[in-house]
Amino acid sequence: MSGHGHHHGRFHGPATSSVLCFGLLLTAAYFVLLVTFGLRAHSLALLSEAGHNANDFIALLLSWFAVYMGEQPATDTKTYGYQRAGVLAAFFNASMLVLISAGIVYEAVRRLGHPQSVRASAMIWVALAGMLLNGVLALALMRNRRDLNIRSALLHEVGDTLSAAAVIVGGCVILFTGRTWVDPALSIVIAAVIVWSSVGIIRESLNILLEGTPRGVVLEDIRRELMGVSGVKEVHDLHVWSLGSHSHALSCHINIADIPPSESDTILAGVREVLAARFSITHTTIQFESAVCDVAHGCVIPVHDVQHEHPD
Repeated sequence: MSGHGHHHGRFHGPATSSVLCFGLLLTAAYFVLLVTFGLRAHSLALLSEAGHNANDFIALLLSWFAVYMGEQPATDTKTYGYQRAGVLAAFFNASMLVLISAGIVYEAVRRLGHPQSVRASAMIWVALAGMLLNGVLALALMRNRRDLNIRSALLHEVGDTLSAAAVIVGGCVILFTGRTWVDPALSIVIAAVIVWSSVGIIRESLNILLEGTPRGVVLEDIRRELMGVSGVKEVHDLHVWSLGSHSHALSCHINIADIPPSESDTILAGVREVLAARFSITHTTIQFESAVCDVAHGCVIPVHDVQHEHPD
């Protein structure tokens, strides 16, 4: 006997797409400002900010595209839809941040050995504009921070907001003390913070792409709750994975008494209710069995045993 439960929800809307488009325009304008004044001021911190913002532009573009693709309906060839487009965008965004940070650290170390004069006043004013811009975008994206794709874009904006604040502090130090080594030193700190934040997104997105058990989900907890449903004798071949950053799917085999399919519907309803209420899992494939499985090579029912099949 098998039962299927499906729920394809949409988690974005026109508001999210509009925020991302607005962010693309602002980020492009701020990138030009950073490059222009970074070169004039000889500031690695500003140029590193330009690198971050170039990557931000790509990140926001990918996030917008992933939101668009995620809203597309499932098809016969893409039966789960395009929910993982956002996961791929998150993985790519975070990976690019790590690579850019490595390049910034390399240049910063080189400048520590060969200090360059820096125009601190330009650093301060440009970084102040960036802190305000990225802060506004970060606040706008926080509404959908549960989504891994949006969270990766949010990470870019929060990282740039904090790094812009650090540049302002560094510019003030250089302005009043003349210690130009503060500029590359700040770049190293900024890069380290961004890498630390990116690793978590890379790990989570890889876990989804490899169909690992979702973060925060414990299979033994699910098995214990299902065993508490009246009529359930045993649960095995239990799998839980993520379709996207929001939705999870579950499949399992459940051993019950040898009863007619019509009587087992009550058990199936109880199982689905537990999964939805306790674990927010609504996309399920559940197979009922009255025979003992041979699980040595996966769950295989011996031919001579009886198994009920219950079509949807």
